[in-house]
Amino acid sequence: MRKAKSVVASVVFGTSLFVGAYAFAGSEKQDLKTNEVAFFGSPASSISSSVSIPKQYNQLWISGTVPPTLNSKGSTIYEKYGDTQKQAEGIFENMKSQLEAKGLSLEDVVYLRVYVVSDPAKGDKPDYTGFFNAYGKYFNTNENPVKTARSTVGVDSLVNPEWLIEIEAFVAYK
Repeated sequence: MRKAKSVVASVVFGTSLFVGAYAFAGSEKQDLKTNEVAFFGSPASSISSSVSIPKQYNQLWISGTVPPTLNSKGSTIYEKYGDTQKQAEGIFENMKSQLEAKGLSLEDVVYLRVYVVSDPAKGDKPDYTGFFNAYGKYFNTNENPVKTARSTVGVDSLVNPEWLIEIEAFVAYK
């Protein structure tokens, strides 16, 4: 019985690798020999599937950034920090200020790693839509056409239980 399970697991795993390799092989032609940051992926997607950063670019990594306090006297998460969308917007405004102080902008962001916790007002599930809405105000817009590569991960908790989201950013600049 154990051997049968092992064989089935091997077949499923091997098939997954084959399908994944086939899907990747069918991706668009990617010219990595460029002197500029290059974003790759489907034009229909709001994010890039990958980003190539040439060696002549500097990199800046922004630590996990958390939401600003909107009202320190607020009696609920939402009064103090806002919902997931409002918290993400506050984080992006903070990042925008951090970057501007360094002579950079959100257009220099190439990758985001996003941590989202369950929202009591959303059935105790992460409010991914709230984050996606905030992202859509700052990226893949007329003002900032950059479509970052991105990971959005649901996590059990953040350091402050009233925070619903934390975002890390990776920046490439000359």
